[in-house]
Amino acid sequence: MLDRIALIILIIGGINWGSIGLFNFDIVSWIFPGSAYIVARIIYTLVGLCALWCISILFNKSDKRIHADR
Repeated sequence: MLDRIALIILIIGGINWGSIGLFNFDIVSWIFPGSAYIVARIIYTLVGLCALWCISILFNKSDKRIHADR
């Protein structure tokens, strides 16, 4: 369950980065402007932590999906 939550948050973060790259529009800063700057920083930190967590998913050898082909 934690893996799925981390992946969902990481996808949302990726969509935000895509909107920055394509349209120069930061969705997080738009949702949490001005005084909520600390909230935006927490969200960015959470996305970064989820990315680190998903690295462990990538290299997890006990994943059932990896062994399904064998």
